Amino acid sequence: MKSFPQPLTASEERAYLQKYTEGDLEAKHILIERNLRLVAHIVKKYQSCEEDSEDLLSIGTIGLMKAVVTFNPEKCVRLGTYAARCIENELLMYFRAKKKTSKEVSLYEPIGTDREGNEIQLFDIIEAKEDDVCRKVEFKDQVKMLYEKVETELSGRERLVLKMRYGLYHGEEYTQREIARQLGISRSYVSRIEKSAVEKLRRYF
Repeated sequence: MKSFPQPLTASEERAYLQKYTEGDLEAKHILIERNLRLVAHIVKKYQSCEEDSEDLLSIGTIGLMKAVVTFNPEKCVRLGTYAARCIENELLMYFRAKKKTSKEVSLYEPIGTDREGNEIQLFDIIEAKEDDVCRKVEFKDQVKMLYEKVETELSGRERLVLKMRYGLYHGEEYTQREIARQLGISRSYVSRIEKSAVEKLRRYF
């Protein structure tokens, strides 16, 4: 794991939270940066040899960002406590989506051989019009590629905006104005981020 800045003290946290509620976006970035150590700590609990630590850190950081923008300082709880739940929730949503995808069966999966020893695929025995099956297979492959490219080709902020905007991974869909309010940025900036992310993905389709 890479090294991270030291966490804020309780008094520093209160001060930066106050600045953020007053509209200081630099305070928001500091709150996120100084809690990255918490993300790394939680990621360790879920990391296995099959998971890339950088991917999990990226996903956990999205949870941290959500925590910072939705945290209510008036409640009697530390930001770290609230953020830990948000980070874990983000990781668990990722694992649930991945588990669901891993259970999907490819129509081109070999399921046996015929009398002449030729390989038989599920595609060969489905009772449907060939054009319909082809379109379904193509659509499924494109959806799978889309999710892969979202995770590998976009920045953390671009991923977050697209996930919130289009409800990726079965989440709730938000308008640009709602996203802007949650992230503490302008609606036009959200629009630019969304447009940039879509243009990056368009190259693959």
